Amino acid sequence: MDEITTPLLSVRNVAKHYGDRIGCAAVDFDLFPGEVIGIVGESGSGKSTLLNCLAGHLTPDTGEVLFDTGQGALQDTCRMSESGRRVLARTDWAFVHQHARDGLRMNVSAGGNVGERLMAIGSRHYGDIREQAIDWLGRVEIQPDRVDDRPTSFSGGMQQRLQIARNLVTGPRLVFMDEPTGGLDVSVQARLLDLLRGLVREMDLSAIIVTHDLAVVRLLADRLMVMKDGHVVETGLTDQVLDDPQHAYTQLLVSSVLQV
Repeated sequence: MDEITTPLLSVRNVAKHYGDRIGCAAVDFDLFPGEVIGIVGESGSGKSTLLNCLAGHLTPDTGEVLFDTGQGALQDTCRMSESGRRVLARTDWAFVHQHARDGLRMNVSAGGNVGERLMAIGSRHYGDIREQAIDWLGRVEIQPDRVDDRPTSFSGGMQQRLQIARNLVTGPRLVFMDEPTGGLDVSVQARLLDLLRGLVREMDLSAIIVTHDLAVVRLLADRLMVMKDGHVVETGLTDQVLDDPQHAYTQLLVSSVLQV
């Protein structure tokens, strides 16, 4: 029972300000193992600032980001050493960027991009690394004969799938996703979402997904947080929030989608 009720991530009173401007303020929530939380809001709502605070890319002004490192206690990642955070980012955590180029090494082969992540956690056998890389390329629907091609020769959708393979090959427990389908054609988005949904369920991943696209969270997220002006204005089960929004801002978001 304890294993089920212990959060993987506990966020307590996280806030980030830029002078007088609020990036995010007084954010509290728990993320449980195998759960996916979506964070939605318009541009400037604070969702990306919050995600980057949670992932260690930004240091919050106040608050705690407590992660279950598997050692019997939650550890505040905001107060970890820089080296400790780097280890976490290579092992238990992964970050999928909106623009795949930010999460890939474009001058390294597809197989090399996946293999680098394995080498970062200690893998050294070239044959095993290449075999795992080819296996993961297949899992994200990239042909094995592209293993030695550079990402510069890939389409945007293929680059994003490669970034996902690079991130998931080490079996992280928590994945941060920043607009993972942003900038892609609608048909490519749909294919990528199906792929992500399958991988999340198959690997029992916990994930935090930031997006402005309500269709993305409808498909992927168990729970939903709605942000406006740096504050969480509504939270709940995804279908419940989208089908019966309580806050006026959430109602506006949902109605604007229905009118398109």
